[in-house]
Amino acid sequence: MSGRARWESETVRPFLERQPELQPEFRTASGIGVDRLYVPDGGGVEHDRDLGYPGEFPFTRGIYPTMYRGRLWTMRQYAGFGTAAETNRRYHYLLDHGQTGLSVAFDLPTQMGYDADAAMAAGEVGRVGVAISSLDDMRTLFDGIPLEDVSVSMTINSTAAILLAFYVALADERGVPRDRLAGTIQNDVLKEYIARGTYIYPVEPSLRLVTDTFAFCADEVPRWNPISISGYHIREAGSTAVQEIAFTFANALEYVARARAVGLDLERFAPRLSFFFAAHNQLFEEVAKFRAARRLWARLMRERFGASDDACRLRFHTQTGGVTLTAQQPLNNVVRVTMQALSAVLGGTQSLHTNAYDEALALPTEESVRLALRTQQVLATESGITETIDPLGGSWFVESLTSQLEAAALALIERVDDLGGAARSIAFFQDEIHQAAYAHQRAVEADEIGVVGVNRFQVVEPAARIEAAAFGELETQQRARLADLRGRRDEALTESTLEGVRQAARGPENLMPPLIEAVRAGATLGEISDVLRAEWGVYRGVAA
Repeated sequence: MSGRARWESETVRPFLERQPELQPEFRTASGIGVDRLYVPDGGGVEHDRDLGYPGEFPFTRGIYPTMYRGRLWTMRQYAGFGTAAETNRRYHYLLDHGQTGLSVAFDLPTQMGYDADAAMAAGEVGRVGVAISSLDDMRTLFDGIPLEDVSVSMTINSTAAILLAFYVALADERGVPRDRLAGTIQNDVLKEYIARGTYIYPVEPSLRLVTDTFAFCADEVPRWNPISISGYHIREAGSTAVQEIAFTFANALEYVARARAVGLDLERFAPRLSFFFAAHNQLFEEVAKFRAARRLWARLMRERFGASDDACRLRFHTQTGGVTLTAQQPLNNVVRVTMQALSAVLGGTQSLHTNAYDEALALPTEESVRLALRTQQVLATESGITETIDPLGGSWFVESLTSQLEAAALALIERVDDLGGAARSIAFFQDEIHQAAYAHQRAVEADEIGVVGVNRFQVVEPAARIEAAAFGELETQQRARLADLRGRRDEALTESTLEGVRQAARGPENLMPPLIEAVRAGATLGEISDVLRAEWGVYRGVAA
């Protein structure tokens, strides 16, 4: 029996019994049949070791046996701005136009653990995401949205446990069983120290919060991904594709090691780890990056931890590159986003966000958001790229790039190992990314790297007209909502539950149950964050 025949009999047929393909057969517009998978005749030892088959270790060609023939990627457009009510309207708009999952952007005060009425929040409420200070806000954010049917991703890190507490408390209130909840909290605090900056607490207690959410989700919310380990923000900060893979996995290995150190069963939490990568402009490098990442993660988990196949699968979300959008000739961004989305799909992503073309200028309009979503839908329904698995597999160029990216990323991971792991390598990460970003910017300014509309093919354009949102009014509304909440809650109960959070922070108790009790009692995100600041202190950066 050939390798392909064995794969189809042992892997695909049982899988098809559980999840059939979307249609009985696939053909080109000319009527030519499209096979599920194309492999070298007879397979061969190198094929089986380095590529394998979809759904089988090392997953280079995809993590599921039928990939998009059985289920398309989740179209998960990132949205959030102003108040919870405004964002809720945008979510309904996106769902009505065919989006299949929600992704929440939070404003900076929410990310940094401040309520909308805090002095530190002044001028920032609702500006880069939605303001969520209380369970009341979470109720409004998901009003009319069935939590049991919609997968929700929340891009939140330092305060991720509190936002998860809001969400679980809302589900409990609605009578939705916790085991029906599906979604992700980003919860990747290490990359905040490295590349993004919305950290609050020192590294060690922050990592304790991460492992507490791992344990809670494994026990209570089994369909929830307790972390989305992000290479996206590392890439947005200026890293190369190699650094994106390497530093993301170095962080991931730290999380796995920390979870095991507190007694968590690898096979219970590792299959729920998810990842988040960027898609940039160099099509073939990006496709190879996704394939190399799948293979490298599988090998790292197998070789370092003895993980099962299920715990070796790299499941990831992709977002097109925000830093690649240009304010000059912004309609060119439609082409960039399409090319980047194409690389993500050819690379086998599990979910995708496509940026709106006008995001380099202001918050995206409904028209530009709809076009971004339609970009994914056209790729899914009209291009034919979903009809066979890993269509660029076997290309000499792509296979060579895949292997070179894997080797270079592994070498960087081993350098981090030598430094003592990711938690002790923050300064190293920062320096490497800064150097890469500086080199890229110098190359653009020297015209060694071309950017259409910026240093190539420029045109004189009228200044863009940007309609500013009434953020001052939004801030006033949020402050009023908080004043109303504080005026009607049971203060004694709220203080009692905050004391429960304080005591849990001092000891080994899992923080998630006290957090849920606190938000039910009306405690706000800022009040809970202040309790943890008082107990743990704040992060002051690494020594120069």
